[in-house]
Amino acid sequence: MSAGGTKDNARADEFKRATTSVLRALAENSEVQVAFQPGPSGLVGKRARLPLPTRALPAAEIARLRGAADSLALRLRHHDDAVHAARAPARREARDAYDQLEQARVEVVGARHMAGVAANLRARLADACEAEGYDRMTRKDQLPVAAALSMLARERMSGEPSPEAARRVLDMWRGTLGDVADHALTDMAAAQDNQTAYTRAARRLLAALDLAEAEADAEPDQNKQQDDAGEQSGQQDNAQDGEGRSEADADSTLGAQPEQMEGRAADDDRGDDSKVDAATAEGEDRPGGPQPRRERPSTDTETGYRAYTRAFDEEISAEELCDPEELTRLRQQLDQQLQHLQGVVAKLANRLQRRLLAQQTRAWDFDLEEGLLDAGRLARVIVNPLQALSYKRERDTAFRDTVVTLLIDNSGSMRGRPITVAAMCGDILARTLERCAVKVEVLGFTTRAWKGGHSRERWSGDGKPRGPGRLNDLRHIIYKSADAPWRRSRKNLGLMLREGLLKENIDGEALQWAYRRLLSRPEHRRILMVISDGAPVDDSTLSVNPGNYLERHLREVIRDIEARDAVELIAIGIGHDVTRYYRRAVTIVDAEELGGTMMKKLAELFDEDALLAWGRAASERSALVA
Repeated sequence: MSAGGTKDNARADEFKRATTSVLRALAENSEVQVAFQPGPSGLVGKRARLPLPTRALPAAEIARLRGAADSLALRLRHHDDAVHAARAPARREARDAYDQLEQARVEVVGARHMAGVAANLRARLADACEAEGYDRMTRKDQLPVAAALSMLARERMSGEPSPEAARRVLDMWRGTLGDVADHALTDMAAAQDNQTAYTRAARRLLAALDLAEAEADAEPDQNKQQDDAGEQSGQQDNAQDGEGRSEADADSTLGAQPEQMEGRAADDDRGDDSKVDAATAEGEDRPGGPQPRRERPSTDTETGYRAYTRAFDEEISAEELCDPEELTRLRQQLDQQLQHLQGVVAKLANRLQRRLLAQQTRAWDFDLEEGLLDAGRLARVIVNPLQALSYKRERDTAFRDTVVTLLIDNSGSMRGRPITVAAMCGDILARTLERCAVKVEVLGFTTRAWKGGHSRERWSGDGKPRGPGRLNDLRHIIYKSADAPWRRSRKNLGLMLREGLLKENIDGEALQWAYRRLLSRPEHRRILMVISDGAPVDDSTLSVNPGNYLERHLREVIRDIEARDAVELIAIGIGHDVTRYYRRAVTIVDAEELGGTMMKKLAELFDEDALLAWGRAASERSALVA
């Protein structure tokens, strides 16, 4: 490497160390872990991810990285997840706006007395506005509502104007807000130092714009607020990126996603259907209509969970969702995007393969009285003719025949890098385990429509009865069945890149579906690995049921599967903590870590010592909870 390259590397390393130190100091938390990786910035627990800087480190890049680091640090310092989750709305559009309003608050409050931090955040916001082309927008509806409200709230709280690129389109928003929304913005500015009062005002703003339901008790007393804050032990992660949300918006709020309380407003009246339109599956239905599923009861008697109708659900193979030419093109697109990652994950796959083959290697018992003659011990007979002949016999190891199911979340929030890496890892996992005589099944789950589809149309036609239960059409996709060879199914995984495929995610029923498929397999050992990026979300269902309806069912399904012990269940969360749901789980910050994590966790499942350690850890967690 040239002297110039060495100097650039040293400069980049020094910048990383300085940025890490400043982030920890601003957050007032020395335990924060900081990782520099490709992709947007994000925050999971006490681990912050920042974009990987280039060696040249131009001034514009330094400003963006500093702004991203300051944003995460202020979130850690001034944000309370429990308070935020107490009023988090259920609808995706409202939730996105609610998240960004809170991010605006923590940045304004945190930068109030720090001119350098304020300058970094202003530069970052201006860069994002220019990158999204806000200066070229000529209509109000071209600017996402979450971005518009967060910038308006930021103006009101800080007293400073928004970036030049966004001012024209923001003026269009100002003229249509109305008095109620304007008063809510004023209240938010007055309450910016009190997160509880701020969230209350934020909900009034969303209600004024018909984005969320008005709270029944707008002014709860202090005791009620303390009770709400004390009930957060069952909180869950229920935030996912919405369809059409800008990359800049996702970047500014990734790691600042709300955590929805498990016991949130279960008796809230959400029967008004005026905000959710019935929609079809956007032209993706096959001419013959949805494939009928095997009939099952519409109600889970143990959990009270039910589906309004299963008539429009479908279980379908990937080949039936698009023609062979498009499938081939999508597979080529997948291969092209992941050429640089293929080698890294392939090395990890080879390590897993060597470990599995080593466990499957046959062993020998020696010095037996019958069996095959042990030629290696004939020398003893020649030296001592009275020595009896030695025999040996081959024996099998305890390695059991195994089947692995990979269940991949095909929701809209997985769009982009996460679903691409998940598809590639599923491909490599299937190929690797097939070499080791381990059967692999790759499944995906989503819905056929964004806003309920035919199920919601039937519910509306029936007079909209209260408490309808699940109100969307399921789509469960078989990318590779356990008995299908990898070479015949590899093209199917490219389907995950198809535009319009990824919609809502109803995890509980998908988990039950994959579990039933595994139970029908003849193998002695069954492993189910779930890859997801958050809690179940379906706007159509949550708009007319309690806010924790889908999450509660998911917890019951997981508890039932883990209690029966017929299937070994493990989950990998991308960007969101899934350890609160699954006994065996791991959370990764970046999708790039998925391949290595999958291989590592599967290797641990085949390692008896690791299994015992995992069981001890689970027992300790259970004891702490008790």
